[in-house]
Amino acid sequence: MKPKQQYLKGKSVFIVSLLVIAVTVLTVYFTGVNYNRSLTVNLYASLAIIGTALFLFMSYGLYKGVDVVDDFPNFRGFRSGDFYSGHVPFDADIPSSDIGDGWEGIVVSIFMWIAMTILLFVLLIILEVVFWVSLFVILMMLYWLFFRALKLVFSKSKDTQGDIGISALYAFGYTALYVGWIFGIVYLSEVFG
Repeated sequence: MKPKQQYLKGKSVFIVSLLVIAVTVLTVYFTGVNYNRSLTVNLYASLAIIGTALFLFMSYGLYKGVDVVDDFPNFRGFRSGDFYSGHVPFDADIPSSDIGDGWEGIVVSIFMWIAMTILLFVLLIILEVVFWVSLFVILMMLYWLFFRALKLVFSKSKDTQGDIGISALYAFGYTALYVGWIFGIVYLSEVFG
């Protein structure tokens, strides 16, 4: 009889993954401070560390029979007003002596002020849209990576629980799939770049 299946919370996996990323960044930085390494060498080192950590984590989880529980917040009721109220207190004090020469300068300054206000307003709207879309895409990518991908891997844990060989084989295959394509992109960018 196999032992009872253990469960990991998605938030815990996410926090551990962020710690692995932080350790990877610090390791690559501190080992490369005294060397003039290229960006691709640093990427290879980072991917090797992340791939090793992912392989060990998945091997252990598959061997122990771990499954992942979805405890991420639900974003279905998301409204942009939840994060940004649209009111930014700003009080600019511009001295009137620096406006310009006569009536023409005042009129040109007012039109320039209106044009710049409209331009800045449009740029801020575009920046806000890009920021929120980027944040949403990053959150969804992290959600898929830290929950869906690992849930897919750990769905095999019922078959691999207690067998280190098959656990390592599955972990190696999934690590090659999840990290290998990034190695390929870095290699191709180095060859063709």
